Parts: sequence; C-alpha cells; structure tokens
Amino acid sequence: MKKSKLMWLLGMILIFGIFLVACGKEESTDTSGETKNTENTDGTEETTSNKLDDEQILNLVERAEIPSMDSVLADDAVSFNALNNVAEGLFRLNEENVAIPAMAESEPEVSEDGLTYTFKLRDAKWSDGTPVTAKDFVFAWQRAVDPDTGSTYGPYMMSGTIKNATEISTGSMDKAELGIEAKDDKTLIVTLERPVPYFASLMAFGTFYPQKEEYVTAQGTNYATNSESLLSNGPFILTNWDGNGLSWTMEKNPEYWDAETVKLDTINIDVVKEAATSVNLYNNGEKDRVVLTGEYAMQYADNEEVEQVLKPTVYYLKFNQERNGNKTPLSNVKLRKALAMSFNKQDMVDVVLANGSIPADFLVPTAFAYDENKKDFREVNGDMLPFNAEEAAKLWEEGMKEEGLTELKLDYISGDTDLAKNMDAYLQAQMETNLKGLKLNLKNVPFNVKLDLDAAQDYDIQSTGWAPDFQDPVTFVDLFQSESSQNNMSYNNEKFDALLDQAKGELALDPAARWQVLAEAEKMIVEEDAAIANMYQTGSMSLQKPYVHGIIAHPFTGDYSYKWAYISGK
Repeated sequence: MKKSKLMWLLGMILIFGIFLVACGKEESTDTSGETKNTENTDGTEETTSNKLDDEQILNLVERAEIPSMDSVLADDAVSFNALNNVAEGLFRLNEENVAIPAMAESEPEVSEDGLTYTFKLRDAKWSDGTPVTAKDFVFAWQRAVDPDTGSTYGPYMMSGTIKNATEISTGSMDKAELGIEAKDDKTLIVTLERPVPYFASLMAFGTFYPQKEEYVTAQGTNYATNSESLLSNGPFILTNWDGNGLSWTMEKNPEYWDAETVKLDTINIDVVKEAATSVNLYNNGEKDRVVLTGEYAMQYADNEEVEQVLKPTVYYLKFNQERNGNKTPLSNVKLRKALAMSFNKQDMVDVVLANGSIPADFLVPTAFAYDENKKDFREVNGDMLPFNAEEAAKLWEEGMKEEGLTELKLDYISGDTDLAKNMDAYLQAQMETNLKGLKLNLKNVPFNVKLDLDAAQDYDIQSTGWAPDFQDPVTFVDLFQSESSQNNMSYNNEKFDALLDQAKGELALDPAARWQVLAEAEKMIVEEDAAIANMYQTGSMSLQKPYVHGIIAHPFTGDYSYKWAYISGK
C-alpha cells in the first residue's frame, strides 16, 4: 500500500485506539493478520426488523484449523475466535467494545480494598437446557490453574491476579484454595491477590469461561475434541467439526439467554490458506468476506467493498537463547540487535503486506493504551531499534567474533499461509544480504505444529504475534517475564522481572509510577536486551459483501462477535 494510504488509515484511528470506525464499519485482526469487518449496529433490532433477509446465512473464511475448543486449553487466536461465539463468561465485550455483564446479571459488588468481587449470575442455560451455575465457574477456573491440566493460559492469566493461583500453578497448593467460591448456584465470590484496574475486561476473556463439571467429567479425554463433545452457553453452537477438519458450522443457540438478539441462523466457515483461492471464492459469491494481502491488497485497494483497519496486534520475531538444554548463539545480545535492525520495516508493510499495517519499532502498539491525561503509552519510549543496515552489520561482525563464528545457520519457523511465506522470503533476503555469514533455514509449518515447536523451544527464530488479552500495556510486556508460560525462549532478566512485579504489585494503584515502570520494562525487552525483533502492527484490507452487517470487531478476547450480525439486501 502507498504511504498516502497508510497516513489516511492512521488518521482514521479512534481516539481510544481500540478499533477503527470508518463510515460506520469496524474490523478486527487476529494474530495471523486475518481481519473481521464489522458495522456498528446500535439499535439493530429496531432499525433492521423489517429489512432482514429470509435466509440468515453467513459464509466466511478462516486462516487455520481450530487447535482447541476447550476454553481451559485454548491459547491461540483461531480457538478464541470460535470460543467467543459459542461460549460466554461473566462479562462480554459489547458493540462498543465495553466489557458489560453477560453471565453476570449486573456489575459485581466490590470490597473497599478492591480485592473481593461478588457476582450474581443471571438465569442462563447450557445448550443442553441445564442451568449455568456458579459452580461451573469454580470448576473451570480450578481446572485452568491446575498444573495437571496443562493449560498455558490458566497459570499465565491467573497467577498474581486470582488469590493463590501462583502457588497452585506451581504445585505447592491444592486447586481448591483458588480465590473463587460458589456461595450458592447464583452467587460467585472472587478474591484477588492485588487490585486489578482492568478486571472487568479480563472477565470477558476465554480462559475465564465456565465449564459444566458433570459434562466434562463424563466426556473424559474426548471433551471438546469435536462438536459432539462440547456444550455451549454462548450465542451459537459449534456443529460439523471433527476436531481436525478444514470446515465447521455455527448454528444459532436457542438456549442462549439473549437469543432474541441473534439474527444469524447459520455461519459456514472454511479454512483457506491461499489468498488467490479466497478471492476467487469471494468473487464467485461463495464467501461473504475474505482478507486481502500483498498483490491482492494492491489490486483491490480502490474497490468499493474494501474495508481497512489498524488493530492493536503486534508481530515480532522471538530469539531462542537455549535449545535442547544448550545456549544458542542468540544468547549474544549483539547478534540479536543486529538481526532486529537488519530488515526494512517500511518496505515490508508497503510492499509485502500492503494492507494498512505500520512498522513497529516497539512492543506495545500505538493507539491502544492511554494514561489519565489521554496520552498514548507509545509517546513514552517512541521508536526503538529502527532499521539500520550499517549498524546491524557492525554489531553482527562483533557478535560473530565473540562467538568464534564465520557462518551461522539458524532455523526460522513460521506459518504456512501465503502471507507468512511471502513475509519470510522478504526477511530472509534482507537478513542474509545485510548480515554476512547468516543462513536462514525457513520452515513453514501448520499452525498446530508451530505451537508445538514453540512449547518445546525447538527453533532458533520464530515469527509470531500477540493480540492483547485486555486493555493495558502489561498484556504485552509481561509475556517475557522469566516464569511466563508464553516466554519459551529462555529470556531471563532479574531487573525486568522486578519491574513487572512492581507494576503488578506495589504500584497497581499508582497509575503514573506504574506507567513509567512498564515503559522502562518495554525499553529493556526491545532495545536494551533485544530479546525480540518487532516487525509491524497489524493492519488489514478485506472484501466484504454490502449485504453483511453487524459483525463486531474486538481488540481483545475473540477477534470478532457474530451475536449482532445479520444479512440484509442480498
């Protein structure tokens, strides 16, 4: 995309930085770069009651298979996208991306010290007609933090937040001691370790969804492995999913407490990884919405059905400092800094992506988090480690000498989509040209395989990304604490850990001081230690049929909701 279009896009970002509204439309982007267009549908039920088409069927494309429909085990964007539409927690993000009561019937009662939350549950049912109770939340949360379960997000999201979660996740305390209690079927009491300013948005996240103990126990290891072994308490029910396939369906859930709001009857989703195939399906009328990248973004840039957006999702390279129990050459900070500065981010977003993404010489995205004076967090540190081929070459030479190397071969893992392959080819050309003796061994693998390789730390460089879990800088920065389940690259800095502990603890109720500490931590991870190499903040272009309305995009939790979507004028 041309720079003029990038500047136009930046000018359209909302002041709160959560999502973009252009001519009443919104979009969302997951960590693969795929987007979901939306339309602000305030008052939809009143204004569209006479305009709805008889056939309420939406046909979409997804970029990868669903790795897991177990909300406790899910740890990727594709899974959370699906879960957001078939499940629901105490809170849900609404059409304005404000966290509002969902399974909770109202705002909770909060103790004076900000540590105890008492929720009253509404009358809601599972898809089998049985009631959703407070015990369902207790069971799910305890299961998520239990080390025997193997959840990555449970310990990550709850440790240091929910009382005793840290001790439970490390096996030093029983899960029954978690700070959550079902006083009765309709009363849930949650006790925190510390005050959490963003707690309401946290309660909309998938890891905190309920699960029915009797059902999960009866299913055993088969639970949530296919659509026949899954219960729903959200707007839709997942159908026609075998656990591995390239297609699935969502059907309206008649037991959902707010079913009258849901207009769509059926959503058909197919996994399509080739951009050309997606565009052909759209042009043939088989799909109602597809993402555009590279040459297709350029080709359709002026099409009247194109939507554009900038999202608070950042892509970066992870540098693995330890592999198979041994230190890697990437434990050398000079080599990491050289790699981080060796590729031209502006050319990357203009030519390779061409979809409204912007260069990211930072970790916490622009137009995402603001202080009490409405100052963007990005203004504190500005840009860090920008492209500088000359400086990169100098640091690379110094680092190679320190390691006693003249040539360095590194395994680089990434996804298997067309976009990922184009991006990787660009990075390989840039890095190998600017860094003498570097050879990248590109491995484009399916999403599930990449997750497994990450968990096993079986890589040297990994292309990945992160979408926020709630609206606060810490959702990005604390990914790299030494004990974080998302680290998986052996980055360990005691000073960095201490800064994050301060932000989460003693400074939790001191916004200004906390802001500065988080900025210092960001500067350390990106610039001083170069533990990662930031690439771009996600933008997207997509084609959406004009008869599709009301898909709501979210900056965190699932990337989009279909609860308010409808077909009109097809």
